[in-house]
Amino acid sequence: MGAKQENGDDGMYEKVKKYLRGEAANLEGLRDKKLKGQLAVREELYGKSAKAAAKIEKWLLPSEGGYLEAEGIEKTWRIKQESIACEVDILSSRNQYDIVLPELGPYTLDFTANGRYMAAAGRKGHLAIVDMKTLNLIKEIHVRERVRDVVYLHNERFFAAAQKKYPYIYNRDGTEIHCLKEHGAVLRLQFLKNHFLLASINKFGQLHYQDVTTGEMIGNFRTGSGRTDVMQVNLFNGVVALGHSSGTVTMWKPTSAAPLVKMLCHAGPVSSLAFHPNGHLMATSGKEKKIKIWDLRKFEVIQTLPGHANTLNFSQKGLLAAGTGSFIQILADFSGSQNYSRYMTHSMAKGYQVGKVLFRPYEDVLGIGHSMGWSSVLIPGSGEPNFDSWVANPFETSKQRREKEVRSLLEKLPPETIMLDPTKVGTVSAARKKEKPTNGESKAEMEAAVEAAKDTELKKKTKGRNKPSKRAKKRKEIIDRARRPFLEQRIEEQEMSRKKQKTNSETEMPKSLQRFDRQKAT
Repeated sequence: MGAKQENGDDGMYEKVKKYLRGEAANLEGLRDKKLKGQLAVREELYGKSAKAAAKIEKWLLPSEGGYLEAEGIEKTWRIKQESIACEVDILSSRNQYDIVLPELGPYTLDFTANGRYMAAAGRKGHLAIVDMKTLNLIKEIHVRERVRDVVYLHNERFFAAAQKKYPYIYNRDGTEIHCLKEHGAVLRLQFLKNHFLLASINKFGQLHYQDVTTGEMIGNFRTGSGRTDVMQVNLFNGVVALGHSSGTVTMWKPTSAAPLVKMLCHAGPVSSLAFHPNGHLMATSGKEKKIKIWDLRKFEVIQTLPGHANTLNFSQKGLLAAGTGSFIQILADFSGSQNYSRYMTHSMAKGYQVGKVLFRPYEDVLGIGHSMGWSSVLIPGSGEPNFDSWVANPFETSKQRREKEVRSLLEKLPPETIMLDPTKVGTVSAARKKEKPTNGESKAEMEAAVEAAKDTELKKKTKGRNKPSKRAKKRKEIIDRARRPFLEQRIEEQEMSRKKQKTNSETEMPKSLQRFDRQKAT
């Protein structure tokens, strides 16, 4: 019993150590008692918060994610999907499959936020909705025209498809709900779930934002960078990023006609981009066969990897999938230092051209849309092992879905909250420093005060105290009193500028000559 308790304490100590902010500060050498007390209280708070976080992880996050571990000289990227299928349980092995539909491809995919449902769209007009838990086909329709992209809206009941002329919104029964003619011939679609905005980029380079709750067109902007089909939304702040043929990436929000950021990422056209779930990392790939990892807090490249990628996607745990041709590569950052290295690889059958890779939320599964249909492979450690039922529940009932829909509508964020740094929302703006008025403005203010003083009515006093001379003297005193603050301020500014000039002249002169300058001044 004692050994079991000791092992539990060791596990708890490791969890607390993970949440601590480094080593505790050494306060013994401090002489200032007040500062020493404040720092001691702060260290105690850090310890309490780390223990609370460790307890929450122990009781509310019981599942732990794992990765492939190689033995000896074995490499993880040499392990094939057949070897993984032999070692996993039956339910996990069901997530390995290939759906071959060569007449209707290539295919693109999208998952719901909880990973329960998948929408697949074939270029020839095939639309299908699949329940990923039971692998049952819910509905499939054929729209008889080209489909370029598909995206789920706030839940699995509605999805949008970018068709030949316009984007359409369908329900899960395959019934057409809306035709969004204002968007035009759309190449890519993205949905901002916290703001209920459907964003699209058409073949003329126009970016549209439409509110799906009211139908109002929130924004319609010309990007000015030509046609592009590279589009991704940063779920951390709601900013939409576009990759252009000039090698630049622009970031947009629906309340600004100009891009928030325009950064040169590649020497050639940008072929794909993706955002890390934490919102601080961005991966881009260019036609010059380079994959770059960017830190969006400093807008600097932190790693450059060789290779080309037609599609990129980050998993919930930070794994990066890159697909080109019939080859897929998974990169991982095990050290936590944002240094990505090869983790797994997967080769499709000869002739399969990968069009899109997309990690399934809350599962160690990678969905692949390719020219011959779509496939699914196992990527250990890619999904979040613990789900929050208030955020995304893969097992939610119809009643829970209705309640969540109402709650999300009540908590809908306005478009003005989309910004590069969302932590500024709710903070108090710093008091602005009062701007110094110009000479003309101060002169006009003084004249206005003098005119107001001249119009002041004097009280009628008793005989002898109401003479014209005394009234004129009294009026002159009132005018001088109104003019005095402006004159004092002007004198003070002149004195400050004189002192500043004097200090500048002293600092500009060499030390060897400053003594002569002082003698001259005396």
